[in-house]
Amino acid sequence: MRTALLQSSGRPGSVVGNLKVLDEAAGRAAAAGAGLLAAPEMFLTGYAIGDDIARLAEPADGDSADAVAEIASRHGVALAYGYPERDADTVYNSAQLISADGTRLANYRKTHLFGCFERDHFTPGEQPVVQTELGGVRVGLMICYDVEFPENVRAHALAGTDLLVVPTAQMHPFQFVAESMIPVRAFENQMYVAYVNRVGREGEFEFVGLSTLAGPDGVARTRAGRAEDLVLADVDPAFVAASREANPYLTDRRPGLYGSLV
Repeated sequence: MRTALLQSSGRPGSVVGNLKVLDEAAGRAAAAGAGLLAAPEMFLTGYAIGDDIARLAEPADGDSADAVAEIASRHGVALAYGYPERDADTVYNSAQLISADGTRLANYRKTHLFGCFERDHFTPGEQPVVQTELGGVRVGLMICYDVEFPENVRAHALAGTDLLVVPTAQMHPFQFVAESMIPVRAFENQMYVAYVNRVGREGEFEFVGLSTLAGPDGVARTRAGRAEDLVLADVDPAFVAASREANPYLTDRRPGLYGSLV
């Protein structure tokens, strides 16, 4: 499954503007043969928008989700994107995956909130593993800081995730996560990891870009630089199966020795 990563901060504060950016990128991704396009954390609204987060937050099945579904079905490409989700009086930092026919497949709420900014505006989710099937690939969702906790990613590995899609808002000076940690996470858990970042300055934050898709061999299949970009790479479930057969990390585990860690 060809996977496209949209490295962009979009139009912070403008849902309409961000839907236009997503629409244009979906067209380019589909033309390149992609079956999935992933956009960054909080792409729908912008990240550093303060109290506008609560104002712009929508239900998982709200008007913006319908608009994304229309974009997906019109271009024939599945879309994963970050957004602020409202559930009654609670706001979550969420990511949703919508299929190429416009069906809502999975919705994930960020479980590990980063810093005072996020803790001031969001409630943490409580479901660590959210998965769905897409084009013969078991796809899992996670958001930014979540991937930095090895237990989190290992839970996906044990649940059979082939491709972990991670919308992110990775900021300076933590670029080592994109450069080093993501390939290691992919290797130690025998999966593909698609880490798609915002880029440029937004409010008090400077996002570092460097979006990457790493394979279960620990090799980055594609990596963006520090400007807005659309990069693509292929996810091969047969390669995942062969890699898991050759690399015994998951089968050689001895949970009885380190159960106290969790």
